[in-house]
Amino acid sequence: MHVKITRSGGREYVKLVESFRNERGVSTQRVIATLGRIESVRAGAGDALINGLLRASGQNELPAAQARFETALSVGDTWLLTALWRELGFEDGFRRVLRRHRQFDAERMLRVMVFNRLCDPQSKLGVMRWLEGTRVPDVPADSVTHQRLLRTMDTLEEQADAMQSSFAALMRPLIDQELSIVFYDLTTIRTEGASQIASRDLRAYGMAKGGLVERQVVLGVVQTAEGLPIHHEVFAGNVAETRTLVPTIERVLERFAIRRVVLVADRGLLSLDNLEEIGRIRIGEQPLEFILAVPARRYGEFDELLATFQREVAADATEEVFGELRWQGHRLIVAHQPEVAAEMTVRRDGAIAELEQQAVRLAGKLDRQDGGQTHRGRRLSDGGATARFYQAVCEARLASIIKVDLKSDLFAYEIDPRALARARMMDGKLLVITNMADHTAPDIIGRYKALADIERGFRVLKSEIEIAPVFHRLPERIRAHSMICFLALVLHRVMRMRLKAHDDSGISPQRALEIARRIQFHQVALGAGRTASGLSATTELHKDLFAQLELPLPTAEAL
Repeated sequence: MHVKITRSGGREYVKLVESFRNERGVSTQRVIATLGRIESVRAGAGDALINGLLRASGQNELPAAQARFETALSVGDTWLLTALWRELGFEDGFRRVLRRHRQFDAERMLRVMVFNRLCDPQSKLGVMRWLEGTRVPDVPADSVTHQRLLRTMDTLEEQADAMQSSFAALMRPLIDQELSIVFYDLTTIRTEGASQIASRDLRAYGMAKGGLVERQVVLGVVQTAEGLPIHHEVFAGNVAETRTLVPTIERVLERFAIRRVVLVADRGLLSLDNLEEIGRIRIGEQPLEFILAVPARRYGEFDELLATFQREVAADATEEVFGELRWQGHRLIVAHQPEVAAEMTVRRDGAIAELEQQAVRLAGKLDRQDGGQTHRGRRLSDGGATARFYQAVCEARLASIIKVDLKSDLFAYEIDPRALARARMMDGKLLVITNMADHTAPDIIGRYKALADIERGFRVLKSEIEIAPVFHRLPERIRAHSMICFLALVLHRVMRMRLKAHDDSGISPQRALEIARRIQFHQVALGAGRTASGLSATTELHKDLFAQLELPLPTAEAL
């Protein structure tokens, strides 16, 4: 057996041939294998065969001096998100809306920006840096440019209604059409920049959730009881929360053909005017149903109404108890948790005791000064003691109980016994107003407490997706940025719902993406234009993760 070079059509080929004698005893040759054109063999195409023969004969292999390993690209997390994106129908649905761009695929640009918010939130310029170490399936890295990302954002705003309609159509199969409990809440999103856009600037100074006045926009999110976000709205940063509720719910009803909607909203959205407006909304012939929490600042209006419940039910309770009253023609549901009430009472009494000790110290210093005793530092006046004590009372949020006499020439205060008794009666209580007639008080309270899930969604938006701060100036770009982050939240929540179905997993969506990110795409340059590529090995942890998410494992052939 030997190697033979043959010529055909002006090209030379390397063949492995064997000499043998035929049935007539004549010596001849037959081809065992064609190893390829001689240029390919000289470029290294036959190195594997040569090295195999060298190993078999106990000799050293040929040096791999021409092999060069390219930078590994993470692909497991983007593969996971791509599979989920396609399963939800976003690829085809959004491409039909965004296909006006013939120069590039805007749906792919949108996909890249959404995935980036979940994997490694960056600015639009930072997306290109992220792609230097990441491979997004079906998206060539060189097709993504900063200009195309911005043009896609502009298209998102131009096609906002069509995008919302397409999204609603894709979400409808996931929503219970018979009874949909809808949660609505708002959060503030800090913005940067001092420029002004006359008459249409979304950025406005308002009270942020953290208690500071900031330049911001307001984001409202509607979510189902299962934790699935289905709608979002962006408002100016100084809008009153109560003014956002009715128009948002009306838009949701336009897009989702739901037979019954129960609105669940937080304390900040309740007002008597709102109740009247909500009462006018109809779904078919039925009024919109609601569960709205009463703001704590208005609990004082209910002290007489709750006196009997407190005396007969809550005072001796050892576990959570419920009551029902009538107020303004609606059901007023009361839940009382004795343990929470005891903690609140102890905390308040402790704060009052500390403030009283501070008052004693201030009064003692004033008395000693009047007696001729001197102290280091500036001399304390009655007005200064009053201002200092009043500030401490306000910071402890006890101004309704500890009454500081700001008009007196002398430092003076008193504790209002009725206000203290009222506060203690309200400890551990949750008050909600509803017009739902077919749910018990515990069911109503349970529905409202589920609203905490949407608060977790806002934390995801601000921490993991990093929606804020917003550096965009134009309102169109701000709305597009919000839509991108909202779609990222939808993917996050769908992942969370699937992982939560496996109670033993304990894996969060963020942790799932970290695990998937370990699957990397590797490419090796072998010289003369030859390359080899593949994926890092998947572990049992990867297999379990993709099984829980009901998504296929990545394959090198599909990249």
